[in-house]
Amino acid sequence: MFRSSPALAHVDMDAFYASVEQRDFPELRGKPVVVGGSDPTRRGVVSAASYEARRFGIHSAMPLRTAFRLCPQACFVAGRMEVYVAESKRIMAILREYTPRVQPLSLDEAFLDLSGTELLFGPPVETLRGIKARIREETGLVCSAGLAPVKFVAKIASDLEKPDGFTVVPPGGVVEFLHPLPVGRLWGVGPKTLARLQALGIATIGDLDRLGEAELERLFGRWGTRLARLARGEDPRAVEAERPAEQSVGHEHTFDEDQDELRVLERTLLELAEKVARRLRRQGVAGRTLTLKLRTASFRTLSRSVTGSECLDQGLLIFQSARRLLDTVDRRGEKVRLLGISLRNLVPRDAVPLSLFAGETPEREARLDGAMDALGARFGRGTVKRARLLGGSR
Repeated sequence: MFRSSPALAHVDMDAFYASVEQRDFPELRGKPVVVGGSDPTRRGVVSAASYEARRFGIHSAMPLRTAFRLCPQACFVAGRMEVYVAESKRIMAILREYTPRVQPLSLDEAFLDLSGTELLFGPPVETLRGIKARIREETGLVCSAGLAPVKFVAKIASDLEKPDGFTVVPPGGVVEFLHPLPVGRLWGVGPKTLARLQALGIATIGDLDRLGEAELERLFGRWGTRLARLARGEDPRAVEAERPAEQSVGHEHTFDEDQDELRVLERTLLELAEKVARRLRRQGVAGRTLTLKLRTASFRTLSRSVTGSECLDQGLLIFQSARRLLDTVDRRGEKVRLLGISLRNLVPRDAVPLSLFAGETPEREARLDGAMDALGARFGRGTVKRARLLGGSR
Protein backbone atom coordinates (compact mmCIF):
# COMPACT_ATOMS: atom_id res chain seq x y z
CA MET A 1 0.00 0.00 0.00
CA PHE A 2 1.34 3.48 -1.04
CA ARG A 3 4.57 1.96 -2.44
CA SER A 4 4.06 3.52 -5.86
CA SER A 5 1.68 6.30 -4.78
CA PRO A 6 2.16 9.46 -2.73
CA ALA A 7 1.62 8.94 1.01
CA LEU A 8 0.26 12.27 2.19
CA ALA A 9 -0.88 12.70 5.77
CA HIS A 10 -2.78 15.36 7.67
CA VAL A 11 -2.38 15.61 11.44
CA ASP A 12 -4.87 17.73 13.38
CA MET A 13 -4.79 18.26 17.15
CA ASP A 14 -8.18 17.69 18.76
CA ALA A 15 -9.64 20.81 20.46
CA PHE A 16 -6.04 21.98 20.84
CA TYR A 17 -6.25 25.02 23.12
CA ALA A 18 -8.97 23.51 25.29
CA SER A 19 -7.11 20.19 25.50
CA VAL A 20 -3.96 21.95 26.70
CA GLU A 21 -6.00 23.61 29.47
CA GLN A 22 -7.56 20.29 30.50
CA ARG A 23 -4.14 18.62 30.52
CA ASP A 24 -2.55 21.30 32.69
CA PHE A 25 -5.49 21.81 35.05
CA PRO A 26 -6.98 18.44 36.12
CA GLU A 27 -10.06 20.14 37.60
CA LEU A 28 -11.14 21.00 34.03
CA ARG A 29 -11.05 17.42 32.73
CA GLY A 30 -14.39 16.05 31.67
CA LYS A 31 -15.99 19.49 31.86
CA PRO A 32 -17.08 21.85 29.08
CA VAL A 33 -14.16 24.26 28.59
CA VAL A 34 -14.32 27.42 26.49
CA VAL A 35 -11.11 29.31 25.66
CA GLY A 36 -11.42 32.96 24.74
CA GLY A 37 -12.13 34.95 27.89
CA SER A 38 -12.62 34.35 31.60
CA ASP A 39 -15.66 36.65 31.75
CA PRO A 40 -18.30 35.47 29.26
CA THR A 41 -20.51 38.50 29.95
CA ARG A 42 -17.98 40.75 28.20
CA ARG A 43 -17.37 41.06 24.46
CA GLY A 44 -15.14 38.41 22.95
CA VAL A 45 -15.14 35.32 20.80
CA VAL A 46 -14.52 31.63 21.40
CA SER A 47 -10.99 30.59 20.39
CA ALA A 48 -11.56 26.91 21.14
CA ALA A 49 -14.09 24.64 22.80
CA SER A 50 -13.59 21.22 24.34
CA TYR A 51 -15.64 18.34 23.00
CA GLU A 52 -17.74 18.49 26.17
CA ALA A 53 -18.59 22.10 25.29
CA ARG A 54 -19.27 21.29 21.65
CA ARG A 55 -22.13 19.04 22.68
CA PHE A 56 -23.97 22.23 23.65
CA GLY A 57 -23.44 23.73 20.19
CA ILE A 58 -20.45 25.88 21.13
CA HIS A 59 -17.83 26.35 18.41
CA SER A 60 -14.87 28.55 17.48
CA ALA A 61 -15.55 32.18 16.48
CA MET A 62 -18.87 32.18 18.37
CA PRO A 63 -19.45 35.22 20.63
CA LEU A 64 -18.64 34.39 24.25
CA ARG A 65 -22.03 35.67 25.34
CA THR A 66 -23.73 33.18 23.00
CA ALA A 67 -21.56 30.37 24.38
CA PHE A 68 -22.56 31.36 27.91
CA ARG A 69 -26.26 31.25 26.99
CA LEU A 70 -25.82 27.79 25.50
CA CYS A 71 -23.87 26.44 28.48
CA PRO A 72 -23.77 28.67 31.59
CA GLN A 73 -21.98 25.92 33.54
CA ALA A 74 -19.01 25.87 31.15
CA CYS A 75 -15.54 26.77 32.42
CA PHE A 76 -14.46 29.95 30.63
CA VAL A 77 -10.69 30.61 30.51
CA ALA A 78 -8.74 33.48 28.95
CA GLY A 79 -6.19 31.23 27.27
CA ARG A 80 -2.38 31.13 27.33
CA MET A 81 -1.14 31.67 23.79
CA GLU A 82 2.52 31.41 24.73
CA VAL A 83 1.86 27.87 26.02
CA TYR A 84 -0.03 26.89 22.85
CA VAL A 85 2.80 28.20 20.66
CA ALA A 86 5.38 26.21 22.69
CA GLU A 87 3.29 23.02 22.39
CA SER A 88 2.88 23.58 18.66
CA LYS A 89 6.65 23.79 18.25
CA ARG A 90 7.06 20.49 20.11
CA ILE A 91 4.49 18.80 17.89
CA MET A 92 5.95 20.16 14.64
CA ALA A 93 9.42 19.02 15.77
CA ILE A 94 8.08 15.48 16.18
CA LEU A 95 6.63 15.56 12.66
CA ARG A 96 9.93 16.76 11.19
CA GLU A 97 11.74 13.77 12.66
CA TYR A 98 9.87 11.61 10.14
CA THR A 99 10.05 13.82 7.03
CA PRO A 100 11.41 17.24 6.07
CA ARG A 101 8.28 17.82 4.00
CA VAL A 102 6.01 19.28 6.68
CA GLN A 103 3.53 22.04 5.85
CA PRO A 104 1.95 23.63 8.95
CA LEU A 105 -1.47 25.15 8.33
CA SER A 106 -1.82 26.65 11.81
CA LEU A 107 -0.58 25.98 15.32
CA ASP A 108 -2.57 22.76 15.56
CA GLU A 109 -2.51 21.10 12.13
CA ALA A 110 -0.09 20.22 9.37
CA PHE A 111 0.35 18.17 6.22
CA LEU A 112 3.32 15.84 5.92
CA ASP A 113 4.59 13.79 3.01
CA LEU A 114 5.61 10.29 4.11
CA SER A 115 6.44 9.13 0.58
CA GLY A 116 9.79 7.38 0.44
CA THR A 117 10.19 7.02 4.21
CA GLU A 118 9.52 3.25 4.23
CA LEU A 119 13.18 2.23 4.51
CA LEU A 120 13.61 4.39 7.60
CA PHE A 121 10.34 3.96 9.44
CA GLY A 122 8.34 1.22 7.72
CA PRO A 123 4.98 1.41 5.91
CA PRO A 124 3.39 4.89 6.00
CA VAL A 125 0.26 3.58 7.77
CA GLU A 126 2.29 2.27 10.68
CA THR A 127 4.51 5.36 10.66
CA LEU A 128 1.48 7.60 11.05
CA ARG A 129 0.16 5.43 13.89
CA GLY A 130 3.53 5.82 15.56
CA ILE A 131 3.41 9.60 15.13
CA LYS A 132 0.00 9.73 16.79
CA ALA A 133 1.26 7.63 19.69
CA ARG A 134 4.41 9.75 20.13
CA ILE A 135 2.46 13.00 20.22
CA ARG A 136 0.19 11.56 22.89
CA GLU A 137 3.05 10.12 24.93
CA GLU A 138 5.29 13.19 24.78
CA THR A 139 2.70 15.96 25.07
CA GLY A 140 -0.30 14.32 26.71
CA LEU A 141 -2.45 15.58 23.83
CA VAL A 142 -4.59 13.70 21.33
CA CYS A 143 -4.62 14.21 17.58
CA SER A 144 -6.55 12.84 14.62
CA ALA A 145 -4.80 11.78 11.43
CA GLY A 146 -5.65 10.94 7.85
CA LEU A 147 -3.54 9.27 5.17
CA ALA A 148 -4.29 9.31 1.44
CA PRO A 149 -2.58 9.58 -1.94
CA VAL A 150 -4.26 12.98 -2.46
CA LYS A 151 -3.65 16.05 -0.30
CA PHE A 152 -7.18 17.34 0.28
CA VAL A 153 -8.46 13.80 0.80
CA ALA A 154 -5.98 13.35 3.66
CA LYS A 155 -7.46 16.42 5.36
CA ILE A 156 -11.01 15.14 4.96
CA ALA A 157 -9.91 11.77 6.31
CA SER A 158 -8.37 13.27 9.46
CA ASP A 159 -11.63 15.04 10.25
CA LEU A 160 -13.88 12.05 9.72
CA GLU A 161 -13.63 10.24 13.06
CA LYS A 162 -12.66 12.98 15.52
CA PRO A 163 -11.58 12.95 18.26
CA ASP A 164 -8.63 10.53 18.23
CA GLY A 165 -9.47 9.55 14.67
CA PHE A 166 -7.33 7.55 12.25
CA THR A 167 -8.53 7.07 8.67
CA VAL A 168 -6.59 5.62 5.74
CA VAL A 169 -7.72 6.05 2.14
CA PRO A 170 -5.74 3.57 0.02
CA PRO A 171 -4.55 4.25 -3.53
CA GLY A 172 -7.34 3.31 -5.87
CA GLY A 173 -9.96 3.92 -3.17
CA VAL A 174 -10.21 7.71 -3.33
CA VAL A 175 -13.40 7.94 -5.40
CA GLU A 176 -15.08 5.20 -3.38
CA PHE A 177 -14.19 7.11 -0.20
CA LEU A 178 -15.33 10.52 -1.44
CA HIS A 179 -18.59 9.80 -3.23
CA PRO A 180 -20.81 8.96 -0.22
CA LEU A 181 -19.65 12.04 1.73
CA PRO A 182 -21.74 15.24 1.96
CA VAL A 183 -20.76 17.73 -0.73
CA GLY A 184 -20.02 20.30 1.97
CA ARG A 185 -16.88 18.33 2.87
CA LEU A 186 -15.12 19.60 -0.26
CA TRP A 187 -12.66 22.44 0.15
CA GLY A 188 -14.15 25.74 -0.93
CA VAL A 189 -17.80 24.71 -0.70
CA GLY A 190 -19.07 27.39 1.64
CA PRO A 191 -22.68 28.12 2.67
CA LYS A 192 -23.62 29.96 -0.54
CA THR A 193 -22.16 27.38 -2.89
CA LEU A 194 -23.65 24.60 -0.78
CA ALA A 195 -27.10 26.19 -1.01
CA ARG A 196 -26.83 26.41 -4.81
CA LEU A 197 -25.71 22.80 -5.07
CA GLN A 198 -28.49 21.58 -2.79
CA ALA A 199 -31.03 23.52 -4.88
CA LEU A 200 -29.78 21.46 -7.83
CA GLY A 201 -30.41 18.25 -5.88
CA ILE A 202 -26.72 17.64 -5.17
CA ALA A 203 -26.29 16.21 -1.68
CA THR A 204 -23.13 14.11 -1.94
CA ILE A 205 -19.76 14.39 -3.65
CA GLY A 206 -20.89 11.51 -5.85
CA ASP A 207 -23.91 13.56 -6.99
CA LEU A 208 -21.52 16.36 -7.91
CA ASP A 209 -19.31 14.03 -9.94
CA ARG A 210 -22.31 12.62 -11.81
CA LEU A 211 -23.45 16.13 -12.79
CA GLY A 212 -20.34 16.35 -14.96
CA GLU A 213 -17.57 18.87 -15.51
CA ALA A 214 -19.21 20.62 -18.45
CA GLU A 215 -22.40 21.35 -16.54
CA LEU A 216 -20.49 22.48 -13.45
CA GLU A 217 -18.39 24.81 -15.60
CA ARG A 218 -21.57 26.24 -17.13
CA LEU A 219 -23.03 26.85 -13.67
CA PHE A 220 -19.95 28.05 -11.78
CA GLY A 221 -17.37 29.02 -14.40
CA ARG A 222 -13.75 28.11 -13.66
CA TRP A 223 -14.69 27.25 -10.09
CA GLY A 224 -17.02 24.58 -11.50
CA THR A 225 -14.07 22.95 -13.25
CA ARG A 226 -12.21 22.88 -9.95
CA LEU A 227 -15.21 21.35 -8.17
CA ALA A 228 -15.50 18.62 -10.80
CA ARG A 229 -11.86 17.65 -10.39
CA LEU A 230 -12.10 17.57 -6.61
CA ALA A 231 -15.18 15.35 -6.89
CA ARG A 232 -13.03 12.93 -8.91
CA GLY A 233 -10.32 13.04 -6.25
CA GLU A 234 -7.90 15.03 -8.39
CA ASP A 235 -5.57 17.38 -6.53
CA PRO A 236 -2.05 17.76 -7.96
CA ARG A 237 -0.77 19.97 -5.13
CA ALA A 238 2.21 18.67 -3.20
CA VAL A 239 3.03 19.16 0.47
CA GLU A 240 5.06 22.36 0.58
CA ALA A 241 7.81 22.34 3.18
CA GLU A 242 7.78 25.38 5.42
CA ARG A 243 10.15 28.08 4.25
CA PRO A 244 12.39 29.90 6.73
CA ALA A 245 10.57 32.86 8.19
CA GLU A 246 11.50 36.23 6.77
CA GLN A 247 13.18 38.63 9.20
CA SER A 248 11.22 41.56 7.81
CA VAL A 249 8.53 42.28 5.25
CA GLY A 250 8.65 45.41 3.13
CA HIS A 251 7.89 47.13 -0.17
CA GLU A 252 9.37 50.18 -1.90
CA HIS A 253 8.31 52.40 -4.80
CA THR A 254 10.53 54.63 -6.95
CA PHE A 255 8.65 57.47 -8.61
CA ASP A 256 9.01 58.09 -12.34
CA GLU A 257 9.32 61.76 -11.47
CA ASP A 258 10.39 63.16 -8.09
CA GLN A 259 7.37 64.10 -5.99
CA ASP A 260 6.51 66.58 -3.27
CA GLU A 261 2.72 66.61 -3.53
CA LEU A 262 1.35 65.32 -0.22
CA ARG A 263 -1.68 63.68 -1.85
CA VAL A 264 0.57 61.58 -4.08
CA LEU A 265 2.88 60.62 -1.21
CA GLU A 266 -0.07 59.57 0.96
CA ARG A 267 -1.64 57.52 -1.82
CA THR A 268 1.67 55.73 -2.41
CA LEU A 269 2.09 55.04 1.31
CA LEU A 270 -1.39 53.50 1.43
CA GLU A 271 -0.64 51.26 -1.55
CA LEU A 272 2.66 50.14 0.00
CA ALA A 273 0.94 49.51 3.33
CA GLU A 274 -1.67 47.29 1.68
CA LYS A 275 1.04 45.26 -0.11
CA VAL A 276 3.01 44.76 3.09
CA ALA A 277 -0.14 43.79 5.00
CA ARG A 278 -1.09 41.16 2.40
CA ARG A 279 2.35 39.55 2.64
CA LEU A 280 2.22 39.54 6.43
CA ARG A 281 -1.18 37.85 6.44
CA ARG A 282 -0.10 35.28 3.85
CA GLN A 283 2.81 34.33 6.12
CA GLY A 284 0.61 34.31 9.22
CA VAL A 285 2.74 36.92 11.01
CA ALA A 286 2.45 40.45 12.31
CA GLY A 287 5.16 43.07 12.89
CA ARG A 288 5.86 45.24 15.91
CA THR A 289 8.50 47.62 14.46
CA LEU A 290 7.56 49.77 11.45
CA THR A 291 10.20 51.58 9.39
CA LEU A 292 9.57 54.33 6.85
CA LYS A 293 12.30 54.77 4.23
CA LEU A 294 12.54 57.91 2.10
CA ARG A 295 15.10 58.83 -0.56
CA THR A 296 15.26 62.43 -1.76
CA ALA A 297 16.04 63.81 -5.19
CA SER A 298 19.68 64.29 -4.11
CA PHE A 299 19.84 60.59 -3.15
CA ARG A 300 19.86 61.24 0.59
CA THR A 301 18.29 58.22 2.31
CA LEU A 302 16.26 59.00 5.44
CA SER A 303 14.48 56.54 7.68
CA ARG A 304 12.27 56.66 10.75
CA SER A 305 11.15 53.71 12.87
CA VAL A 306 8.62 53.16 15.62
CA THR A 307 8.02 50.15 17.86
CA GLY A 308 4.56 50.12 19.33
CA SER A 309 2.51 48.00 21.68
CA GLU A 310 0.42 46.81 18.74
CA CYS A 311 1.47 44.14 16.26
CA LEU A 312 0.45 45.20 12.78
CA ASP A 313 -0.90 43.23 9.85
CA GLN A 314 -3.72 45.53 8.70
CA GLY A 315 -3.13 47.91 5.83
CA LEU A 316 -4.95 50.86 7.32
CA LEU A 317 -3.08 50.70 10.64
CA ILE A 318 0.26 50.37 8.85
CA PHE A 319 -0.59 53.37 6.67
CA GLN A 320 -1.61 55.49 9.66
CA SER A 321 1.66 54.72 11.47
CA ALA A 322 3.74 55.39 8.34
CA ARG A 323 1.88 58.66 7.72
CA ARG A 324 2.73 59.87 11.22
CA LEU A 325 6.39 59.01 10.64
CA LEU A 326 6.34 60.95 7.36
CA ASP A 327 5.55 64.12 9.32
CA THR A 328 8.74 63.67 11.34
CA VAL A 329 11.07 63.58 8.32
CA ASP A 330 12.90 66.80 7.48
CA ARG A 331 13.41 66.73 3.71
CA ARG A 332 14.83 70.27 3.62
CA GLY A 333 12.42 71.12 0.86
CA GLU A 334 13.64 68.33 -1.43
CA LYS A 335 11.30 66.25 -3.52
CA VAL A 336 10.92 62.50 -2.88
CA ARG A 337 12.48 59.95 -5.22
CA LEU A 338 11.61 56.74 -3.30
CA LEU A 339 9.24 55.66 -0.52
CA GLY A 340 9.35 52.35 1.37
CA ILE A 341 7.61 50.64 4.28
CA SER A 342 8.87 47.59 6.17
CA LEU A 343 7.91 45.71 9.32
CA ARG A 344 10.21 43.62 11.52
CA ASN A 345 10.12 42.02 14.97
CA LEU A 346 7.69 39.55 13.39
CA VAL A 347 5.59 37.23 15.56
CA PRO A 348 3.11 34.48 14.61
CA ARG A 349 -0.32 36.02 14.08
CA ASP A 350 -1.93 33.32 16.23
CA ALA A 351 0.41 34.20 19.10
CA VAL A 352 -0.80 37.80 19.35
CA PRO A 353 -3.52 38.51 21.92
CA LEU A 354 -6.68 39.64 20.17
CA SER A 355 -6.80 42.87 22.17
CA LEU A 356 -3.61 44.12 20.53
CA PHE A 357 -5.38 44.28 17.18
CA ALA A 358 -8.26 46.44 18.34
CA GLY A 359 -6.41 49.76 18.39
CA GLU A 360 -7.92 52.41 16.15
CA THR A 361 -9.35 49.90 13.69
CA PRO A 362 -12.60 48.11 14.49
CA GLU A 363 -13.16 44.43 13.91
CA ARG A 364 -14.84 45.17 10.60
CA GLU A 365 -11.50 46.40 9.24
CA ALA A 366 -9.99 42.97 9.89
CA ARG A 367 -12.98 41.33 8.21
CA LEU A 368 -12.57 43.70 5.25
CA ASP A 369 -8.90 42.73 4.91
CA GLY A 370 -9.87 39.05 4.96
CA ALA A 371 -12.50 39.59 2.30
CA MET A 372 -10.05 41.50 0.09
CA ASP A 373 -7.48 38.71 0.48
CA ALA A 374 -10.05 36.07 -0.48
CA LEU A 375 -11.25 38.00 -3.53
CA GLY A 376 -7.69 38.65 -4.63
CA ALA A 377 -6.80 34.97 -4.28
CA ARG A 378 -9.80 33.89 -6.32
CA PHE A 379 -10.06 36.57 -9.00
CA GLY A 380 -6.57 38.09 -9.09
CA ARG A 381 -4.71 40.81 -7.26
CA GLY A 382 -6.22 44.23 -7.74
CA THR A 383 -9.77 42.89 -8.14
CA VAL A 384 -10.83 44.96 -5.15
CA LYS A 385 -8.98 47.85 -3.55
CA ARG A 386 -9.64 50.90 -1.41
CA ALA A 387 -11.42 53.72 -3.26
CA ARG A 388 -8.54 56.06 -2.53
CA LEU A 389 -6.32 53.86 -4.72
CA LEU A 390 -8.63 53.92 -7.74
CA GLY A 391 -7.93 55.96 -10.85
CA GLY A 392 -5.32 58.57 -11.68
CA SER A 393 -1.58 58.31 -11.56
CA ARG A 394 0.70 58.40 -8.57
